[in-house]
Amino acid sequence: MSSMKPILLAEDDQVDVMMVRRALKDLKVINPLVHLNNGKKALEYLRDKGNKQPCVILLDLDMPETSGVEFLRAVKTDEKLKLIPIVILTVSVDERDIIETFDLGVGGYIIKPIDYMKFVEAVRTVALYWTLSELPY
Repeated sequence: MSSMKPILLAEDDQVDVMMVRRALKDLKVINPLVHLNNGKKALEYLRDKGNKQPCVILLDLDMPETSGVEFLRAVKTDEKLKLIPIVILTVSVDERDIIETFDLGVGGYIIKPIDYMKFVEAVRTVALYWTLSELPY
């Protein structure tokens, strides 16, 4: 891997968090995983100069305090954060969500598969690309 930057997971559902952790472990992804359970905490993490910027943010849309879309707007309008790649990992199949998040600059939109093996394949695709990709920051 070209980067040992962390992967930031903004997700409030503990089952989904466990699935991401397990998938990354099964895939032998060694980048650290930083998990925060809402958009507000994730923004605080990103704005703290003492924290290493992630190579990618995995973002759920439906979270308390600050929704995924609100988080996305805040990150993509912040000059210091806007280049961090964000991939939506959600259950929403709503076309409006897909269009809105791409309009705001996401790098991808993945609907969480129910089947664990399909979930692992989705995480594999994201992890391989974004942990190997050269980043502009």
